[in-house]
Amino acid sequence: MRPTLRQALVGFSVVLFAGTCFAQASGLTRTIVNRADVSVPNREAVIARVEVAPGAAAGWHSHPGDEISYVLEGEATLLMAGQAPRKVSSGEAFVIPAGVVHNAINSGAVPTKLVGVYVVEKGQPLATPAAAPAQ
Repeated sequence: MRPTLRQALVGFSVVLFAGTCFAQASGLTRTIVNRADVSVPNREAVIARVEVAPGAAAGWHSHPGDEISYVLEGEATLLMAGQAPRKVSSGEAFVIPAGVVHNAINSGAVPTKLVGVYVVEKGQPLATPAAAPAQ
């Protein structure tokens, strides 16, 4: 059975709404600045401004591709499944491989602001909520 345009739009709206709720509930805002094809088939680069509010966490999630980020302002504790916590501060960068469950916690009094570049599979949600990994 082939979905109708209306069913496709409803499905897309649900995914978009769920992603927005995830971002708003967690204290994370991600504003997409640009999106473009890259030289790898079925991949695109998504460039975003990301902000984690003071006292908030991004929430455990993963991406369908690599995340390369640069911290513009503030600091955060980066938590990645299977790794020790890492403090990242203004002027530092980090890379999170595709599919790795991670979180960022801003324990400071100012927003953590960064530029995130995601090289991800086309047609996939940019971020997918995930359960916290077992300690």
